[in-house]
Amino acid sequence: MERENPMPRETEVHFWGNIPEDEYYKQQGIKASRSSYTSPRGLSLFTRSWLPISTDPPLGVMCMVHGYGNDISWTFQSTAIFLAQMGFACFGLDIEGHGKSQGLKGYVPNVDLVVQDCLSFFDSIKNDTKFHGLPFFLYGESMGGALCLLIHLANPKGFDGAVLVAPMCKISDNIKPRWPISDILLLVAKFLPTLAIVPAASILHKSIKVERKVPIAEMNPLRYRGKPRLGTVVELLRVTDYLSQNLRNVTIPFIVLHGSMDVVTDPKVSESLYEEANSEDKTIKIYDGMVHSLLFGETDENVEIVRQDIISWLNDRCKQNCQ
Repeated sequence: MERENPMPRETEVHFWGNIPEDEYYKQQGIKASRSSYTSPRGLSLFTRSWLPISTDPPLGVMCMVHGYGNDISWTFQSTAIFLAQMGFACFGLDIEGHGKSQGLKGYVPNVDLVVQDCLSFFDSIKNDTKFHGLPFFLYGESMGGALCLLIHLANPKGFDGAVLVAPMCKISDNIKPRWPISDILLLVAKFLPTLAIVPAASILHKSIKVERKVPIAEMNPLRYRGKPRLGTVVELLRVTDYLSQNLRNVTIPFIVLHGSMDVVTDPKVSESLYEEANSEDKTIKIYDGMVHSLLFGETDENVEIVRQDIISWLNDRCKQNCQ
C-alpha cells in the first residue's frame, strides 16, 4: 500500500542548499514525489520517485537501494536526479531503521526481511501500467549493492540488470573490529542486539576524498551517527559471508563499479564477483585512485566519469531490450 505525500512547503535544508524541493526539481527538469509504503509485514517505509519530464515513456525503471546509515533524501538522490534527467524513472526507499522509515535508527535485525520489503515495493512499481514493457534495473550503493544482489538471488528473473556501486559483498578488514573484540561482540549481540557499541572508524571520512564535500555529507539530518549496533553488524557479517560464497549463483546482467583506494568495501571482492558470477553479460570498472563514495565524494570530474559509464551501460541494455 502506497500513499503519496505532497512536497513540503516549509523551508528545509537540502544537500543543494535552501531551495525548496519542488522548485529545485523543476530547475533540474524532472518531477518527483515522496510517499510512504506499508510492506507486507506492516512496516511503514518512506519512498521517493524521480521521473523524467521530456522522456515519455521512460527508457527504463531504476529500483534504488541506499547504503548503511544513509538514506534516499540527501546526496543519494543526486544520482537519481541525474538518471531521471537521462530518461529513467527512479524509485527508492529508506530501508528499516534508516532515514524516515520505521524502526530503531541504525538497527537492521534481519536483512532477509529487508530484502522482502524491497521486493514488495519494487513489485508495486512493476504493477503500474505506465511501466509495463520497460526494463527494470536494480541500483545499489555499498550495503545497497549487497542488498541488490540478495534481491536478485531471491528473485533471479525479476530484473533486467543491476548497477552495483562499491557493493558491500564483504566488510573490509580495515573497518571490522579485530579479534578478540569481534568474538566478544558476537557473544554480547545474542543478548543485547540493539546495543550501539561496536568500535569502528568513521566511514564517512574514509568514503569522501574531496574535503569541501565532507561538511555537506555531515549536514544530513537523517544520517545515522551512532556506533554500529551489535545486531546490525552480526547481520551484515552473515549476509556478506553468504554473498561471498554464492557469487557463482549471480546470473543477472550487471556493471560493478569500484574505486581502487576504497577502504570501506573491498574492490578485490568486486573483482571476484566479476570473475565468479555466471552472468553472460557482466562489466567491471575499477577506478584508479578513487575511494568509496564514487558518485559524491570524488572530484566533480571523477563523478562525471562514473556517471557516464553507468548511463552508457544502461542505454546499451535498453537498446537490447527494444530489439
